[in-house]
Amino acid sequence: MKERERNKIEFLNLKNLTKKREKKEKVLVNFSWIGKITCIAFFMSLFFSFLSEIFIPNVNVLLGIIIVFLFIALGVLFDMIGVAVTSAEVKPFHSMSARKVKGAKTAVKFIKNADKVSSFCNDVIGDICGIISGSAGAIIATSLSQYYHLDSLVTALFVTAIIAALTIGGKALGKSVAINKNNIILFEFAKFVKTFKKEK
Repeated sequence: MKERERNKIEFLNLKNLTKKREKKEKVLVNFSWIGKITCIAFFMSLFFSFLSEIFIPNVNVLLGIIIVFLFIALGVLFDMIGVAVTSAEVKPFHSMSARKVKGAKTAVKFIKNADKVSSFCNDVIGDICGIISGSAGAIIATSLSQYYHLDSLVTALFVTAIIAALTIGGKALGKSVAINKNNIILFEFAKFVKTFKKEK
């Protein structure tokens, strides 16, 4: 009973601290951004679903396997970037920006908009990579079952399970690396983005 009361008090303390932080930092839900990212995700997913349905059924097994690995790697990479942005420290980038280091200002902007950057990297890009790797996986499963005279259902289940395992395992590894090397990953990504867009 005492433990339950103690847990209740701790929970209330945590709730009060959260309210104070929200009041202090003026945490607001950006409905405009939520609507925008939802629309972006819808149209990009629609576009890439259309492309995958048109082009992927015509590829051979080897190319299908390459496409799967490529998009799994891309999904893992952008997941790492999303995690790195949300966990990076802004202080070193302010210092670098003052010294006019290329990419530092972009990195600061990414940190200030970490929720938006992580939504795009983790969710939008992740969704697209999932669509394309899933389509390519279906082609691989069909081709393997026909070529080796395997049960189509069993083959499809195994191929899907392998793709899911590689994606989840890759992202789990990527998250660990991203948390430990967050500033470096963010800086390299900011420098890459800076090559296409001038810093203001």
